Amino acid sequence: MFRLLPVQVILAAVGTVNMIVSSYFASNYVGTEAMSAVGLYGPLNMFFGAVAVMLVGGSSILCGEYLGQNRQDKLQEVYSLDLLLSVLAGLLFTVIIIFLAVFDLTGFLTQDTTVRPLLNRYLIGQAIGIIPLILSSQFASFLFIENKGRITQLAVLVFIMVNLVLNYLFVAVMHMEAFGLALASSLGMWAYLAVEVWYFVSGRSHLRFTLKKPDPKECANLFRIGLPGAMINGYQTFRGLIVNRLLEVYVGAVGISAFAAANNLLALFWAVPVGMQAVSRMLMSVAIGEEDRRSLTEVMRVAFRQYIPLMCAISAALILLAQPLTHIFYKDPSDPVYMMTVWGFRILPLCMPLGIVCMHYVCYAQATDRQRFVHVLTLFDGLISVSLFTAILIPFIGMNSVYIANVINGIVSILIIIIYATKMNGHFPRTMDELMVIPDSFGAGEDEYTEISVRSIDEAVSISQHIQEFCLSKGIDRRRSYYGGLAAEEMVVNVIDHGFAKDKKDHSVDVRVVCKDDEVILRIKDDCVPFDPVERNHLTEGGDAASNIGIRMVYSIANNIKYQNLFGLNVLTIRI
Repeated sequence: MFRLLPVQVILAAVGTVNMIVSSYFASNYVGTEAMSAVGLYGPLNMFFGAVAVMLVGGSSILCGEYLGQNRQDKLQEVYSLDLLLSVLAGLLFTVIIIFLAVFDLTGFLTQDTTVRPLLNRYLIGQAIGIIPLILSSQFASFLFIENKGRITQLAVLVFIMVNLVLNYLFVAVMHMEAFGLALASSLGMWAYLAVEVWYFVSGRSHLRFTLKKPDPKECANLFRIGLPGAMINGYQTFRGLIVNRLLEVYVGAVGISAFAAANNLLALFWAVPVGMQAVSRMLMSVAIGEEDRRSLTEVMRVAFRQYIPLMCAISAALILLAQPLTHIFYKDPSDPVYMMTVWGFRILPLCMPLGIVCMHYVCYAQATDRQRFVHVLTLFDGLISVSLFTAILIPFIGMNSVYIANVINGIVSILIIIIYATKMNGHFPRTMDELMVIPDSFGAGEDEYTEISVRSIDEAVSISQHIQEFCLSKGIDRRRSYYGGLAAEEMVVNVIDHGFAKDKKDHSVDVRVVCKDDEVILRIKDDCVPFDPVERNHLTEGGDAASNIGIRMVYSIANNIKYQNLFGLNVLTIRI
């Protein structure tokens, strides 16, 4: 988990650069009111992000399923549908935001007559970047499918450079104020998108956009699968609107400015828990697919024993550095916004260790399809707790109520998890299994699975007999036992032939066979380069009927085949 963590933290941190750059130029070159505009736009940006997450989540899961099944036609259909929906959504939101700003219909965001004109100009600039904001997320996912993730990394670097240069040019040199802040960000997003799109329009990509009439069922599936993952962003949209209104009424625009400054910079450090969540989600997914109870609980134990103490240390450092961090945005200690921001850096970091528990539990609950509980937990975590406790406390303690409410939110989320586990178990949870409410029926016993590690062709050709004998000993019929051994041998040999030779590294293929509930589950995992979809199609759809007959046989006999590339590991799960 710690080997995979740094890369995921970096990927999560990249998305916060835009907010930090905008906040820096807003506070240092425009003023507190401009920082208020940045903070007021935050909930809308969260909403657009929720739409992007929903489309990415639905399309990536569907593409993964169709890639595993080698259904190339459906893969192309989902790709085209996702891009079409992204463009339509982007156009719709762009028109709405410009309309609201031009006709000064932004009263639902702020009633402050000083801030509102700045906000309207800021919205017009941000509207220009909504389409690339949504589309770039989709292309990042598709580049991953095409095994071209480095293009996304290049796009990120281009975005950061363009954003910095244009912010300096528009805000510090040309004094375009709020509009310049937003325009720099939007043009940066277009540059980001252009780098990603170039690969797809160059003719080198396997995925092709078509204007074929979309299948309504696929559209419904995309929304159904992607919506749960986007709900937390949706809840946070409404939370942001509520908190901003409370701050405006009880503290004023200066409160929104302070909260935006502290929140935007701390988002850089929230990348650590987000990276932790990404790693754990991957490992939980693999463990659940393998019916591996021990590994599933170990992931959660690492979160409690290593991740939380690490996050406590980071939080303590942030609290000690509260004033130096505030100086990035505000220099005058006599200005009310200065101490409001300092207290933000002193209190908000306390949320981070608490957030790790909630984030990991949401991952686990989603992976085990406990959607009702996920909705309850994310509703409280994303909306109810912070909004409610801020509303209760702000008349008495003012600005700090927002910060304290965020900490209380973390405590409430943990209490909800414990209450749920207590109810499901019938008693207070005493073990990690009970806290996670893992069903007694989950997990393959030691006598229900076997594991084999393969490093050469000679070893690969011998596993078929071993797997066949194992399946027969567990009561699997002779036909499926034979197919299980043959399928494993064919796919392992294919990995060795097409993966081991791609570089000079030492590789291995790990095969896990589970015989449970009269089902054979094969998990084949390797650390070779991701499997090329074009090559996969060639192997399974070749014109020569005699070529690659074994691999094509695997696709014909399997009940389900799922392929994932998870942080450098190819994971193929076959159910027979």
